[in-house]
Amino acid sequence: MDLVIRDAEVVDGTGGPSYRADVAVAGGRIAAIVQEGAAAGCQRPTGRRVLDAEGLVLSPGFIDMHAHSDLALLRDPDHSAKAAQGVTLEVLGQDGLSYAPVDDRTLAQVRTAITGWNGYGEDVDFDWRTVGEYLDRLDRAHGGRGIAVNAAYLVPQGTVRMLAVGWEDRAATGAELDRMRRLVAEGLEQGAVGMSSGLTYTPGMYAPDAELTELCRVVAEYGGYYCPHHRSYGAGALEAYEEMVRLTRDAGCALHLAHATMNFGVNEGRAPELLALLDGALDAGADISLDTYPYTPGCTTLVALLPSWASEGGPEAVLARLRDEETAERIRHHLEVTGSDGCHGVPVDWHTIEIAGVTGPGLAGFTGRRLDGWATARRLLLDDRLGTTILQHVGHEENVRTIMRHRVHTGGSDGILQGLKPHPRAYGTFPEYLGRYVRELGVLSLEECVAHLTSRPAARLRLPDRGRIREGFVADLVLFDPETVASGATYAAPRTLPVGIPHVLVDGRFVIEDGRRTDTLAGRTIRRTP
Repeated sequence: MDLVIRDAEVVDGTGGPSYRADVAVAGGRIAAIVQEGAAAGCQRPTGRRVLDAEGLVLSPGFIDMHAHSDLALLRDPDHSAKAAQGVTLEVLGQDGLSYAPVDDRTLAQVRTAITGWNGYGEDVDFDWRTVGEYLDRLDRAHGGRGIAVNAAYLVPQGTVRMLAVGWEDRAATGAELDRMRRLVAEGLEQGAVGMSSGLTYTPGMYAPDAELTELCRVVAEYGGYYCPHHRSYGAGALEAYEEMVRLTRDAGCALHLAHATMNFGVNEGRAPELLALLDGALDAGADISLDTYPYTPGCTTLVALLPSWASEGGPEAVLARLRDEETAERIRHHLEVTGSDGCHGVPVDWHTIEIAGVTGPGLAGFTGRRLDGWATARRLLLDDRLGTTILQHVGHEENVRTIMRHRVHTGGSDGILQGLKPHPRAYGTFPEYLGRYVRELGVLSLEECVAHLTSRPAARLRLPDRGRIREGFVADLVLFDPETVASGATYAAPRTLPVGIPHVLVDGRFVIEDGRRTDTLAGRTIRRTP
């Protein structure tokens, strides 16, 4: 054997009771599991290396179902933000906006539109245009050595609409819809695992339900899933969830609800209503899952709060409207009085908005400050050319705990790594689950929580040999101390790495060893297979 992990407390990802065992790894896979007290004559495995795991839990690697590492994996071979948490697979292409498929025009537009998520990418060679070429680029990153952790990809519906329709707020023509169908099909054929939407982000939010249903039919044909950031997490949130359930039922498509929260004052204590809606659909045969992060604030870009009409035409059109006094006043009225659709139909409370990151020179002093009104927000949008990221302190702890207990819940960090003061979920989601919500609060048992973070997402991604500790499965593994594991990331120091996770293996190779990042790049793209 290449490696024997001796005397580990195995939490195997199934949700069943833990057990003590030796686990052997060979050729990147789990080769043998010998439980303590095995029948006489069953020898303990031996290997070129033996790791004493006394006092440690061995679990499958964690799967981040909602990641924004689309450029980070290319620019940073270390990527400790995720590797140190025990994440061995991230799902990219989220919220309907990412970097493939594109042409020269839309690549420039999307780079500007999501600068707040990933930076503009001056340090990245955008030598791809299709989904397949982007996945190939990940596989040959860093001089052909690969990436820090594995990655899967969702076809971003907003980027697809950008290609076929542009930034106009109108229904697609028949020819444009046909092109979108082809683009989604091509992305799935090239390895994407499904399709995402950002239905409070332009231009994806301009798509009517009939258009989304047609694209979901294509996703269903390929056995993928639809992952929408739906139309509202505030006023009208339950109606927005119901819309996604109905739409995917009509399309015959699996549904995975992105960062399934119930935010803003209008939704305090209403998580049981959401779960009742989902339970009714599940009991009727729907294929539904969801992900959440274990924090109350959300994180997005400041420009995302604007009303959709203000974003029609793309980033340069937004900046032009913000420069015009009369139009800027209309935007303010929609934000503060009417309740912008970009702010989920809820009038904005500026004091809940904290600046997480800026890209413009000379603006760093705004980081960590709460906004004091529209005048400051407008100035930032213009001076930072829409690149400002924010924390939005609008969540409710009771809702967070209620939703994470649900039978189809999985973990997703929604981790934006950009900015001087990012949301701590980017560096802390998975140890926060294990330390705070398992050990300290007892919201989930350890076995339940590990299943939420491993086998459940592997099942959604239709990965037959990941997400469990079982002989023959890929050796994506995490060793952690259940008594000390904790997130080090805080709102004051959000880039602090976790504690209590000494070892992480990707494909049987140590990416974290004795608590330190190795130089191993064992990650590869995980592509949809027929």
